Amino acid sequence: MRSSEAGLARNVLRCRFVVVGSGIAGLWTARRLSEYGDVTIITKSQLCESNTEYAQGGIAVALLPADSPELHKQDTLAAGAGLCDVPAVEMLTREGPDAVLDLISIGARFDSRDGNLLAGREAAHQRSRVIHARGDATGAEVERAASEAVLNSPNVRVLENTFVTDLILIHGKCVGVEAIDFVSGESIRVLAGSTMMAAGGAGNLYRVTTNPPVTIGDAMTVAWRAGAALQDLEFVQFHPTALAAPGYPKFLISEAVRGEGAILRNTSGEAFMQRYSPAQLDLAPRDEVSRAVLSEMQSDNSDHVWLDLSPIGDASAVEARFPGIMAELRKRELWNDETFCIPVTPAAHYCMGGIRSDVNGQTSLPGFYACGEAASCGVHGANRLASNSLLDGLVFGGRSARGMIGAPDLTDAEVTSAATIAGRDLPAADPDLRDQLRDLMWDHVGILRDAEGLAAGAEELARMRAGFEHPSHAKPEEIQTAMMVQAAQLIATAAQLRCESRGGHFRTDYPEASDEWRKHIILHSTHDGEIAATYAPVLE
Repeated sequence: MRSSEAGLARNVLRCRFVVVGSGIAGLWTARRLSEYGDVTIITKSQLCESNTEYAQGGIAVALLPADSPELHKQDTLAAGAGLCDVPAVEMLTREGPDAVLDLISIGARFDSRDGNLLAGREAAHQRSRVIHARGDATGAEVERAASEAVLNSPNVRVLENTFVTDLILIHGKCVGVEAIDFVSGESIRVLAGSTMMAAGGAGNLYRVTTNPPVTIGDAMTVAWRAGAALQDLEFVQFHPTALAAPGYPKFLISEAVRGEGAILRNTSGEAFMQRYSPAQLDLAPRDEVSRAVLSEMQSDNSDHVWLDLSPIGDASAVEARFPGIMAELRKRELWNDETFCIPVTPAAHYCMGGIRSDVNGQTSLPGFYACGEAASCGVHGANRLASNSLLDGLVFGGRSARGMIGAPDLTDAEVTSAATIAGRDLPAADPDLRDQLRDLMWDHVGILRDAEGLAAGAEELARMRAGFEHPSHAKPEEIQTAMMVQAAQLIATAAQLRCESRGGHFRTDYPEASDEWRKHIILHSTHDGEIAATYAPVLE
């Protein structure tokens, strides 16, 4: 406890910085911040439970001699389908190599041969630039190294199993967060000079997802309730190759598998990507491959297509490159030594949109920052380039930390005021709504969208939201369900507004991209809690 906490109520904590989320974006920010003051990390589950932990493919970064930040920039812009902010992409690709070398310096171990990093190729990359760890366990290795570095700092306090419900505002400035301890059920108020939101995306709003259960869109809902601007929420990336097997969430089959030569086949055995993307085939951008897979599934009235791993080599070669995937396939008895084919299906995977921020993490609210998947600084545009997500957390986590370090700490007057602010009654909804919500989002706000489906989805979401209760002591799970409904409504609203198809947003009634819509959609809350929209140009 810092000395300035003396005299505060038992459930009120004070620190220089608070970071919400424990994926790579949150951990990397916290590591940097801990050198300049005390940091409190708040995470909904255990410290290592995040999308970072489950990332398989690797980190896209221009570190090999045949590559360059300029080529990486070109690929990122091409995948982003005309909606990337160029300055953000330049920072990602130019500063990425040093950020990854910094990660290596604190103990992250990537696969190498004779002292040289090994790198694979993934969809829409001109070069083999995706470095990896333990074959297909990159996320786990990154999370291990970053969490160890954070936990070794005496300036870091971690609140696990703690769920942030609101930002605390004084005269429009964020001065910390309200949270609930899942174990005790007690409310906690954490006061800080700067607040970072890095709580991830919203994959669990969908029936089929690769994301862990903690990704429920709460980052965007908490920010929206506080009046922060949100950006590009309609752009949800669906990964084309999740394992088509029982279980939730779906086990991801890394894009690196196709990068090593694996081929998608329909249930008749045809390699079908030639018909959809003759130039790039199975390494076309994720949005194109996901739509192709869905089309083949619908044509064959099947719940999957096949991913043929035989071009990679024999079983030992596949196992050497992808030990984690092979272990999971063998455990589920889904590996066939004769066909080398495994069943796959698209799944919600990543949110390109999020809390609107600049390249230094600053949002529209003073004192409030965002980075990682929770944020939208324009770097991913309409479709994230494969394996740019971990690099995003490293580069913009570091930049956000510098911005937060330069911001002023709380004054004693702000601490006194924030410590006595009355908590708001939070909306609550029955957790039984979650399956209904996920089905609705998958069916109406999923891979393929149209006006009729979006309208039907929006109407049902409005009905769900109208049924919210405001009990004085709602259960955390009920509050989370209400936040999920609100996040879904925000995504659906943005999807209704964008009358074109671009990247991860595909409208069958507007199947082409339009120059008129080469702009960001910004959502914010009105005084009466409704959703308002404005627009912003793409930065060249």
